Amino acid sequence: MEEILVNCLTRLLSKNKQVYEHSLRVGNMAKRMASYLNFDEQQTRKFVIGCCIHDVGKILLPDGILDKSAPLNKEEWKMMKIHPLLGTKLILREGILDQDVVDIVRFHHERWDGQGYPFGISGDKIPSMARMCSIIDAFDSMISDRPYRRGMSMQEAKEELWRHIGTQFDLLYVERFLHLLEDLSSALEQ
Repeated sequence: MEEILVNCLTRLLSKNKQVYEHSLRVGNMAKRMASYLNFDEQQTRKFVIGCCIHDVGKILLPDGILDKSAPLNKEEWKMMKIHPLLGTKLILREGILDQDVVDIVRFHHERWDGQGYPFGISGDKIPSMARMCSIIDAFDSMISDRPYRRGMSMQEAKEELWRHIGTQFDLLYVERFLHLLEDLSSALEQ
């Protein structure tokens, strides 16, 4: 699976450096969260790989969508919303068959309230690793600069996660993620 991971990340880098760097940051934070949650080695491996390739479907989107320096229009957004399905097909074709990894790629844009995409599933129907990935993914997206907007501060992003508990995010995993961030901040201050 690691060889496929490297291949997917290499393809992401050649497609769009910003998406590649985002994927690495999400994977790095997933490793920290897995440790914080006392995942075993196998769970950690699956979670990190899934988070690193959660956006791999963007390889198959037109460059104009990924490189756009303004918010997406309705048609572009409709195209963007299929990237979890494209990513799922891509990794299955490449030989990643592990259900946890596939679920992260497939379901990382589903929302707790069922208003996500591509399936509109809700609550506990969303696999737990995908729910955790969605929080890390959103947090990194919020604090990162985009061509069309500046990133939020860490505090603003934390508040945004809190605001969307019960709608976009699972309370349990938001609490755990924010505790992890607090622990990391405390460790850096010492």
